[in-house]
Amino acid sequence: MSKAAMTLCLWYEGDAEEAASFYANTFADSHVGAVHRSPTDTPGGKEGDVLTVEFTLLGAPCLGLNGPPIFKHSEAFSFVVHTDTQEETDRLWDAITGNGGTESVCGWCKDKWGVSWQITPRVLLEATTNSDKAVAKRAFDAMMTMKKIDIAAIEAAVRG
Repeated sequence: MSKAAMTLCLWYEGDAEEAASFYANTFADSHVGAVHRSPTDTPGGKEGDVLTVEFTLLGAPCLGLNGPPIFKHSEAFSFVVHTDTQEETDRLWDAITGNGGTESVCGWCKDKWGVSWQITPRVLLEATTNSDKAVAKRAFDAMMTMKKIDIAAIEAAVRG
């Protein structure tokens, strides 16, 4: 069990172990820890089924909880993953959307479990928060036309 002051708990419908393994294989500084089985029948499963999975995601302690299909993930919560290159942006975006996920807009996508991700190049954040409001607007306007973020297009927008 994690000694961290906080652990992020994500609800799954029986596939927390699969999700944790996918995250561990996709993101740096991520791994699957202990898998705990239910000591008794629960509303979401039977005695002996995987109940929780401890995992680390990008260095943050997480717990995948298998429960009945009563709580759904929503866009109101998302992971923001900062990237440094187009290659890294493409790899993460393609891993999430290519594994049953869905594309959205402005760097957002959802994995096959419904968890929302923002794959966000650092250059985008720097551009949209630029002290020159014209630069920030051009970068923001460019971002609004994208699904996956195109770093070269953001850099072109910054240059005007």
